[in-house]
Amino acid sequence: MDGENVKESKASRSVREWMTKGQDVETSKPVLDYKKYVARKWAFILTFAAATFLAVGWGMCVGVTDITVIEAYETLWNHLTGNITHVDWDYTIVEYRLPRVCAGLVAGAGLATAGCVMQSVLKNPLADPYTTGVSSGAGFGATLAITVGASVAGGSLAIITNAFIFSLIPTFVIISVSKLKKASPTVMIMAGIAVMYIFNAMSTVLKLWADPDALSALYRWQVGTLGGIGWDNVQIMFVVTLIGCALSMALSRELNLLSTGDENARALGIDAGKMRIICFLLVALVSAAIVSFTGLIGFVGLVAPHIVRLFIGADNKYLLPASAFFGAALLIISDIIGRTVLSPTVLQVGVITAFLGGPMFLWLIIRKDNSIWG
Repeated sequence: MDGENVKESKASRSVREWMTKGQDVETSKPVLDYKKYVARKWAFILTFAAATFLAVGWGMCVGVTDITVIEAYETLWNHLTGNITHVDWDYTIVEYRLPRVCAGLVAGAGLATAGCVMQSVLKNPLADPYTTGVSSGAGFGATLAITVGASVAGGSLAIITNAFIFSLIPTFVIISVSKLKKASPTVMIMAGIAVMYIFNAMSTVLKLWADPDALSALYRWQVGTLGGIGWDNVQIMFVVTLIGCALSMALSRELNLLSTGDENARALGIDAGKMRIICFLLVALVSAAIVSFTGLIGFVGLVAPHIVRLFIGADNKYLLPASAFFGAALLIISDIIGRTVLSPTVLQVGVITAFLGGPMFLWLIIRKDNSIWG
């Protein structure tokens, strides 16, 4: 009898061990698959970050003085540590080249992040930072300052101040309309288009009365450029963009829910209309802070998020930081191409982004499937 009990207990123990082992295998496989899934996303994010790092180094090399990427970073490190060994290189990089590169870094990251937010909020693959009417408002403010000389501030701040203030007006109009009506993506897009046409019409009237020199200056601003941006400008852009991007990334969960539909968002306790307005304000502030200094740089906020979706997917937790890095690298490289392709003639960075962005977007349309726009 005792022998039978011993045999039974051994058999029971063996069965329990086999069942436990089977459960461990079953439960560990999904966990491992998820870890691999997350690791792939972070690998792509780090790849985009490395590309941005190399683009910054390349940007510091472009100019009359020949400096390699390693020498550029060594010079920058020596400047930061107070151990300057090559005064000429230090002055060239820190005072001339680096502000332009940093402006591209901040502007590219900000526009790409803003475009990613707008596409998730409006559930529209054609949405970009300028869907809020920022571009038309900023264009009218710059036109007013350049052609008429009317500005809130004087001197070198005239265009910047006007562009910033007027770029925010369309956003507040859209928000006001959204409060009267339901703050749905359709209402916001239609309101943005209406405001855009109004500001474009007013800008056209001012252009008809402007002299040729003013029109030439206005055209250069509208094309978009990173030239002439100093450290003071970069600091303002950096602070506003950093705050806007950090808040956007903190709202990644809410953005994911908005992209699935308002009903799903409400079911999980999120006021879709209120969240959409908050995101609009964030995008408007970031875009206005960038556009007022650089002018209108197109396609970065539209194309960068779509390219990144091919590698990362639609989860904003990973899509937002990856888009920021990719947008920064794209804008810096575009500026480098503009400075070198027809050297010594410099092509505005807005022209290069249009040349690169147009074919990229056509390629995306041709190979489009539902997962890319998810």
